[in-house]
Amino acid sequence: MKKIILLVDDEADIREILSLFLEDLGYTVVAAENGMDALKLFRKTQPSLVISDIKMPGMDGIELLRKIKLESPDTEFIMITGHGDMELAIISFQGQAADFITKPINVDVLEIALKKVFDKILCRKMLQEYTENLERLIREKTEIQNHLSSLGLMIGSISHGLKGLLTGLDGGMYLVDSGFTKENQPQIQEGWQIVKLTVDRIRKMVLDILYYAKERDLKWETVDILSFSEDIASGIQPKMDIQKITFIKDFDPSIGALEIDPGSIHSALINILENAMDACSRDTAEKQKQVIFGVKQNPDHILFQITDTGTGMDRETREKLFTLFFSSKGSKGTGLGLFISQKIIAQHGGSIHVSSVPGHGSQFIIKIPKTTLNH
Repeated sequence: MKKIILLVDDEADIREILSLFLEDLGYTVVAAENGMDALKLFRKTQPSLVISDIKMPGMDGIELLRKIKLESPDTEFIMITGHGDMELAIISFQGQAADFITKPINVDVLEIALKKVFDKILCRKMLQEYTENLERLIREKTEIQNHLSSLGLMIGSISHGLKGLLTGLDGGMYLVDSGFTKENQPQIQEGWQIVKLTVDRIRKMVLDILYYAKERDLKWETVDILSFSEDIASGIQPKMDIQKITFIKDFDPSIGALEIDPGSIHSALINILENAMDACSRDTAEKQKQVIFGVKQNPDHILFQITDTGTGMDRETREKLFTLFFSSKGSKGTGLGLFISQKIIAQHGGSIHVSSVPGHGSQFIIKIPKTTLNH
């Protein structure tokens, strides 16, 4: 515990004698001859205790007490008073002085007063630490309860999602087996595509679960955005082709480099692109199924725009879209993908804006700042 004492008295002899005594007791002493100097020293040294004469020219001890208590309520005061200053001593107690001693100063009395004051400071410090530890334990307990609650929701959500995926996998394997039996090459190809697509979705689900379950630090790299976007597009294009969805790239060729975690941003954008693809696949209306992947920029941000002509969303769905375990896909979704996407974009200091009308598709605009973040 810091044991710095600010000693304030307009008499140089008293300052000198008391400083020697206090230093012999093991305290660090800083001294001032008036209230104004004392206030400056206080702000510079932040002492635990101020010992001040009550009567001084200019700013007296009572005013100094009030000013310091206003800035630092926990700083303790011992007032030095004359025999005829008992009224002022009482006023100093009303101003929250811890104790007072009278002139001529009895060093034994001063030593007892110092011990009492520093015991009080120590008790307050211990109480503060205890309170902080208690608050930390309560936060940890709340986090554990929330995590267990989330875990239960996640297990329920994942079990529904896995049932749907396993059904799709069974269907694909049946087509493959039946195709081999009948030597029907188109049927084998159709079943194999279903198996590949389902396995890819299972893999994505597992990666989402792992990402959610474990906090990870971002791995920052300077990335050429055009090449990065082309890589994402080439990865999603075959899936769009299988679903017979027209996939359009609309990239600004003048976009340069950006500092991001490429792995996590890749996952976030793929999640949103696959969400757009699923929205088109679920749409039963007779219209062209199309996803546009655009990359634009404004003076401050890189903008990734993902637009689809799928089922669209009502207001309630839009508001819950990024909520943990909420899925608009029923039993086919886990509600992790878009939640994780938003978390990744937020870690980069960015945001996601969604506009959508039921039956008329959706647009996701992902904004990531061009400036390097503090990381």
